[in-house]
Amino acid sequence: MRDAAMTRRERVLAAIDHREPDRVPVDLGAMRSTGITAAAYGKLKRHLGMDFGHTDIYDVVQQLAQPEQAILDYWDADVVDLGRVFLTEDADWKPFTLPDGQPARIPAFLPIEPDGGGGWRARAADGTPIGAMPSGAFYLSQTRFPLRDWNGDRSVLDRLPELMNQVTWSALSCAPYHKPLTPDHLAEITRRAKALRETADYAVMIAFGGNLLEWGQYLCSMEQFLVDLVEDPAKAGALLDKLLEMHLANLDRILPAVNGLVDIIQMGDDFGAQNALEISPRLYREVFKPRQKMLYDKIKRESGLRIFLHSCGSIVDILPDLVEIGVEIVNPVQTSARGMDPTRLKREFGRDLTFWGGGCDTQRVLPEGTPAEIRAHVEERIQTFAPGGGFLFNQVHNIMPHVPPANIAAMVGAVHDFR
Repeated sequence: MRDAAMTRRERVLAAIDHREPDRVPVDLGAMRSTGITAAAYGKLKRHLGMDFGHTDIYDVVQQLAQPEQAILDYWDADVVDLGRVFLTEDADWKPFTLPDGQPARIPAFLPIEPDGGGGWRARAADGTPIGAMPSGAFYLSQTRFPLRDWNGDRSVLDRLPELMNQVTWSALSCAPYHKPLTPDHLAEITRRAKALRETADYAVMIAFGGNLLEWGQYLCSMEQFLVDLVEDPAKAGALLDKLLEMHLANLDRILPAVNGLVDIIQMGDDFGAQNALEISPRLYREVFKPRQKMLYDKIKRESGLRIFLHSCGSIVDILPDLVEIGVEIVNPVQTSARGMDPTRLKREFGRDLTFWGGGCDTQRVLPEGTPAEIRAHVEERIQTFAPGGGFLFNQVHNIMPHVPPANIAAMVGAVHDFR
């Protein structure tokens, strides 16, 4: 039974509650992996004849555009990121040039500078080089891993906040986390969240993260942390416990500030690769699952926020575990990965999980298909995922720079026709 006409927020919450809404809710850019790269964004605007506004890059590492209101309206989006209300004035941005020559802007506070060879480089607040985007590259790559050579000395963990600020994901993070969560800043978050709630009917997501595996990789390098998990579990566990302590403390600060004003909290950890998990299911269950459960239990106990977990790749082997620890929404639903067949996912997990993504394959179909093929593909995905609720349309991860704008328009048009 479909509900009557709904507000955007009602539509999103109905889908999460596994009630079939008036139409399938849609997302563009409510979190870092549901959006569109700046290069693709600029080309799409030209394709649509939109010669106004700016291409503003709120995520410099992934080079993601912050969708303007006109694009949200074109998409008919139902949900937004709380962070968008923190970068609203021209003074908040500074000029940037994309690799294909398109003009853009990046947040003014970010420590990004030309590298003298046509690319860009990033530094931490103390001047430490932390990232590079060579000429021709479309992404900023991390160049510093402050704990790669860590010998396990626990006293080093007392400096973890300082060391995290030498990692691109932290040093270049965007609003509302580009400032410490002081009482004044928390009050500002509350004020802006309340204003957004009162002036628009969007569902609102707040980016939190709470990453564990990924933070180990950002700090130690991917290869070293994976080795540590197996060869020195005490060392890896000490780092994870410190990260957990910090995440719990930040939840103590942020949950009271947004409870009742925000609908969804975005958590993240990329456990999957294309053909399998990055780690064994056993290692996940022994090391990461108990720590994630502590985070999610706190959110459930102290707020009404819905828990959204971003985890790329083939995660089918741990989906029952995620349900068990309280995850309600999974993203990006990488349907081209092993075991992530849409029909199977809906049949086996559709009663317990909302699929936020999976609506259009971004590895092959969106970049390489014809508009007619994309249209048929989107229709099939909606027919598979939408019945009974538990689905919010989003393409699988971000729209890449090389995707033709006509293909993006074909996807959006199909969503409007079949949702």
